[in-house]
Amino acid sequence: MKSVVIQQPGQLDITERSRPEPAAGEVRVKVKLAGICGSDSHIYRGHNPFAKYPRVIGHEFFGIIDAVGEGVPAERLGQRVSVDPVISCGHCYPCSVGKPNVCTSLVVLGVHRDGGFSEYAVVPEANAWVIPDAIADEDAVMVEPFTIAANVTGHASPTEQDVALVYGAGPMGLTTVQALKGVYNVKQLIVVDRIEERLKMAQGCGADLVINNGNMNLQAVLEEKGIKPTLIIDAACHPSILPEAIALASPAARIVIMGFSSEPCQIVQQGITGKELSIFSSRLNARKFPVVIDWLQRGLIDPTKLVTHKFDYHHVADAIELFEKDQRQCCKVLLTFN
Repeated sequence: MKSVVIQQPGQLDITERSRPEPAAGEVRVKVKLAGICGSDSHIYRGHNPFAKYPRVIGHEFFGIIDAVGEGVPAERLGQRVSVDPVISCGHCYPCSVGKPNVCTSLVVLGVHRDGGFSEYAVVPEANAWVIPDAIADEDAVMVEPFTIAANVTGHASPTEQDVALVYGAGPMGLTTVQALKGVYNVKQLIVVDRIEERLKMAQGCGADLVINNGNMNLQAVLEEKGIKPTLIIDAACHPSILPEAIALASPAARIVIMGFSSEPCQIVQQGITGKELSIFSSRLNARKFPVVIDWLQRGLIDPTKLVTHKFDYHHVADAIELFEKDQRQCCKVLLTFN
């Protein structure tokens, strides 16, 4: 079989490998589609501190189970599945309180263990979620990105009374926009970004108001309109955002941080306690695949609005370069395999 392997930072090869056999409790997935994420790019460029090399990247993938290991029912053969990349121990403190996404021995497919940019991938049976026949392949491959939004909104518990502000109209910001409007029907949804084309996509995903904060003062614009956000999502991950979000937030608001910035930011404690703000962080997903599959079945989200490009996996290097360099025209990029 062919696999996309990052041998070391900056070196990507399409390598012939032996087709893996599933061990006890595992299934083998014949991969059909996979999505490119920013973390794949970061591993390729050597900017992901968790990755070990060489590594088959890819943690957003969909396919068909074609082999099962010992202890796995034969009925699973032939099932269409989307794969949850989060592998956890199930017994540490985070796992015991429903947060396997921050398991003390966390393994993420495509980061710590070989992922889905391959013609075949072996995964734990419990991580292969059955996709109903009514859900199209190209929607199925997008389940994992939308679990990020499901995790964020699970922390924040949006309501129809919320005035929500989302920083960043990249892929993760846009999945969150769709969830806030399509699933939770928030009263007002504002999206902030510095790329006009991304803001237009945000409007298509349900944003009521978009603001280019590259040429406007966000605080002044919101004050002029009398807007006090009750829910703020940081999907842009810049150290300047959290202090600004604290200043903009309504009393009793919730703020959710999605990013992995290592740069420090300075905040004033009084701004948080004076309004009794709740600040959450969100990483990966905590068993949110059934949630997103349900959203898809009910037509509450539309992944096709995010997919802008599709490449055969042989052109993965070109696909990643496009993903990195063309943020105006490129949002979600899919790779086709079998």
